[in-house]
Amino acid sequence: MTDDLALVQTVDFFTPIVDDPFTFGQIAAANALSDVYAMGGTPLTALNLAAFPIKTLSLSILKEILRGGLSKLEEAGVALVGGHTVEDPEVKYGLAVTGIVHPREILTNAKALPGDHLVLTKPIGTGVISTALKGGIASEAAVRKIIEAMVALNDRSSRWMKKFGSHACTDITGFGLIGHGLEMAAASNVGLVLDSGEIPFFLEATEYARMGLVPGGAHSNRQFFSCRVDVGSNVSALLMDLLYDPQTSGGLLISLPADQAGALLAALRTDGLADASIVGEVVEEPRGRIQIR
Repeated sequence: MTDDLALVQTVDFFTPIVDDPFTFGQIAAANALSDVYAMGGTPLTALNLAAFPIKTLSLSILKEILRGGLSKLEEAGVALVGGHTVEDPEVKYGLAVTGIVHPREILTNAKALPGDHLVLTKPIGTGVISTALKGGIASEAAVRKIIEAMVALNDRSSRWMKKFGSHACTDITGFGLIGHGLEMAAASNVGLVLDSGEIPFFLEATEYARMGLVPGGAHSNRQFFSCRVDVGSNVSALLMDLLYDPQTSGGLLISLPADQAGALLAALRTDGLADASIVGEVVEEPRGRIQIR
């Protein structure tokens, strides 16, 4: 808009991932805000987007969904300025969000550099545990863990990554860690190496994946992305299921200079992001591919 001001705009909405409508609203709002944080922006305003079966469900449910979303907007300092609702057989909710950023401080997924280290700020496995929840198998402890992660804003991660000179960033959502990592690799014309032993997972996700509770989105991600993934002989198929697992309101994958990665990790953990981890590095070749070791 000016030499010192650019807009960041994003939109996202989806069907319920948990039973409680207030919590669903919180998750959907945190997820929608995440794209602004991933670009290093500050969200300012939001518009509600909702679909609701008004003839078959109580309006009190819609009220709770909107209340949950509003609670996250208030936490983020974002003004809710309106929205739009349609009648639909299936509940859906999300937000269109507008934020601001300095034009020279915008982070995209297109500027990762060879030699950079990769930091991931939240654990992987929300899709698997959500599938177990739908099947009535997930433990209360497992559900509590993923809800805590999904409702957490990526605002702190965004602030810290800018302080340590990050080159590129993407948030991890429906394409899973591999899919969004490949987007970064292709956009930056580099390769990524992921160290499977350093990637944070929800412990219960491994257990449920072993039981076969892998969402359809993970199989779709594998089918689409596996042609650009080189897997080490010591990496299990179970682990790969989790790397393809679609995430909801996942963490940020940050590419930054290797000599700053340790300091960023320490700052994130001090600020309460205990699961943040250095999960790999950026390499020059092979371009547009990921190696899992």
